[in-house]
Amino acid sequence: MADTSRRALRLLSLLATRRSWSLGALAARLEVSERTVRRDIETLRSLDYPVVTLRGPAGGYRLGAGHTLPPLRFDEDQALAVAVALQTAPTTVSGLAADTERALEALEQVMPVRLRAAVEALRLTSLQNYWEFPAQPIEASALQAAGSAVRRHEILVVEILGPDGTRTEPGTAEFAPARRIEPHHLVVWAGRWYLVGYDHADVAWRVHRLDRLHLHSPTGIRFTPRELPGGDLAGLVMRTHDRGDTPAAWECTGSARLNLPAETVARWAPGGSVVEHLDSDHCRLTVGAWSWAGVAGLLATFDTDLAEVEPPELVDACRRLVRRWQAVAGNAEPAAHP
Repeated sequence: MADTSRRALRLLSLLATRRSWSLGALAARLEVSERTVRRDIETLRSLDYPVVTLRGPAGGYRLGAGHTLPPLRFDEDQALAVAVALQTAPTTVSGLAADTERALEALEQVMPVRLRAAVEALRLTSLQNYWEFPAQPIEASALQAAGSAVRRHEILVVEILGPDGTRTEPGTAEFAPARRIEPHHLVVWAGRWYLVGYDHADVAWRVHRLDRLHLHSPTGIRFTPRELPGGDLAGLVMRTHDRGDTPAAWECTGSARLNLPAETVARWAPGGSVVEHLDSDHCRLTVGAWSWAGVAGLLATFDTDLAEVEPPELVDACRRLVRRWQAVAGNAEPAAHP
């Protein structure tokens, strides 16, 4: 009976995807006999789904007008996938924020309580930025564990991983002991996932890259949510300098202060860059390339004034490029004016 029900639901979804299907095409897609397809069609009709029989040489079946799909059934992995896909879609395709929010709410209404809780655990805060080169994908288990801790207000025990994603060994200079965090928000910014919480070890609010954390087993210890400093979640994430972002490994890495807001630079900065919020109109961009001239060229793609350029090798490269471009401009013929 369970197999019959699953097959009938799949048949219904096939009929809803196109205007008509031949009997042979449906049997092939469902990997059953044509007789079984006929029997499943009668099952759908008994449930008041208007499956219309098309007569003639090109006959077949189609779903009639006025049909409605049954409540969707998801397992936990599917619920997680839907929640993440709907909430991260606006960061890659503009204009979908309102539609995806409505779609997520509609899906939650037809989910059992247990699965609705799993989706609610992944209610993310998107800062509506775009990133051409996002970080590596987050493990679904880590995302679900962090989201559940946020929703349940449960303390997390975490270890901060190295830039290469490995755990540091006790006795090494890089080793840092596990710490207890009160997780308050999951945030998507610049194509990366961040956990915003209150760190007991530092007695302060911290923003951590989720892919740079090793999450221990759930503690079950509840906490009372605190007031976010200034009430500005987006500002807290962008102003935090030690989010765990590190530039990619390049032959040359340099930085400069740009007269542009962090959210603008984050949209166009290449992968492996670090964008540091300074104020509403300025940020610091750290970027790498195979040469100092390459770093200077990347900085020049942002059509704005630069300041506090570091290190000295990058400054020298900028001077060399200036001389080269001056030579090009001096040898160029004046543009003809109509």
